[in-house]
Amino acid sequence: MGLTGLLGYLLIARHAPDIAAFLGVDWGNRGPMSGPNSAIVSVLACGVPMVLWSLFVDKVHRNPSTGIDWNLRRPWRDTLDISLTKLAGLWATWLLLAGFYATMRYYWEGSYAFSMDLLERVVPWLLLISVPYMLWLDRRMVEPRDGCYQFGRWLIAPGKSGGGRPVDGRAIAHHFRAWAVKGFFTAFMLSIVPGNFAALVTVGWSDVLANPYMTGIWAINILYLVDVHIATVGYILTMKPLDSHIRTANPYFMGWVAALVCYPPFILMNGGPLDYQVNGADWGYWLQGHDTLMAIWAALLFALVAIYAWATMAFGIRFSNLTHRGVITHGPYAFTRHPAYVSKNLSWWVGSLPFLVTAGGPIEAVRNTVLLGLVSAVYYWRAKTEEKHLLADPAYALYWNWAQANALVPRLFAKLTGRARPLIRLEPDPKVGPVA
Repeated sequence: MGLTGLLGYLLIARHAPDIAAFLGVDWGNRGPMSGPNSAIVSVLACGVPMVLWSLFVDKVHRNPSTGIDWNLRRPWRDTLDISLTKLAGLWATWLLLAGFYATMRYYWEGSYAFSMDLLERVVPWLLLISVPYMLWLDRRMVEPRDGCYQFGRWLIAPGKSGGGRPVDGRAIAHHFRAWAVKGFFTAFMLSIVPGNFAALVTVGWSDVLANPYMTGIWAINILYLVDVHIATVGYILTMKPLDSHIRTANPYFMGWVAALVCYPPFILMNGGPLDYQVNGADWGYWLQGHDTLMAIWAALLFALVAIYAWATMAFGIRFSNLTHRGVITHGPYAFTRHPAYVSKNLSWWVGSLPFLVTAGGPIEAVRNTVLLGLVSAVYYWRAKTEEKHLLADPAYALYWNWAQANALVPRLFAKLTGRARPLIRLEPDPKVGPVA
């Protein structure tokens, strides 16, 4: 549903002048709707159908994992203090995020300037909506005293334990980790949506069909558009009524390091110490003049990036880095536990051909190959840190066991290495805590 909404709006944005002419609307000299505000509308076009399907077809709000009992409607006075305390915690969290954005100069320039401007425009409405939302939801929560509530209590009465209950420091830590993920990645995703969208809206069909390379790049960019939009929707919609809330955020420091080095401003690739494209060129350069081979290469790259986008789509509104928002076992996750990482890294090897360089000779070629190998090692590291987090949930342990015995990629590796690695039943990690 999200894909249908997104591609439908992309067609409307591309052909806006023709649609206006057909409807008799004076469009003037304006071209396609390729601006950043139109890009944000495309996120809505993707997200709204997903939300409607989740509520009216999948009925995710009825899942016990939401922590909501819709038959439970406490009197307002019973939860008013809880809701006001949670609002204090929520608003203070947003203030901390705003302070972080204001302090880090990286967020003042480039594509981040748009995401900051958008958040500034949205925040007053979020503040307004959060009041009735919190008052309404807490009446129906089985246990409304979550990490946000604990943080609010700590702010209002530090060092005191009202009602005989001490402030739950672990819940506050989870609250901060969850909002750190949401704050960091939401700003990043919003910053890359406009450029990705505009490139696809404005490119002419004559350019797209000029040669197999241009056709392949256009098709791959469509897949990245899908990935970016669904991921953006996922980061925005961390909500209990949609059963898309963050159940736990990765508590391991090295897990955060492994993830953050793959994203700006901490990124080690693309100009950093692990830049594997120095004096290199992509597949289009090396295969030019060989249209048949270029078309085959484009199809292979398209297939790899399609698996990557499919892995994001499998999560739907629950996509997120560094979090546990439910265990996914269908789609590409039936073939390997980490389809996005496997396909993304293979696409980099196939697309960049690091062992071929335009200057620097064999030494540069070896250097680029080694560096891309290190990049792939970083993603292997990410996978292991994520599994360490997720294995605290018995449901993921069961999936791990199943994948080792049945999924295509683990079976292939087991056959190549001659080793089978059955998972020993693990007890929940006390550092992570029980998963709702």
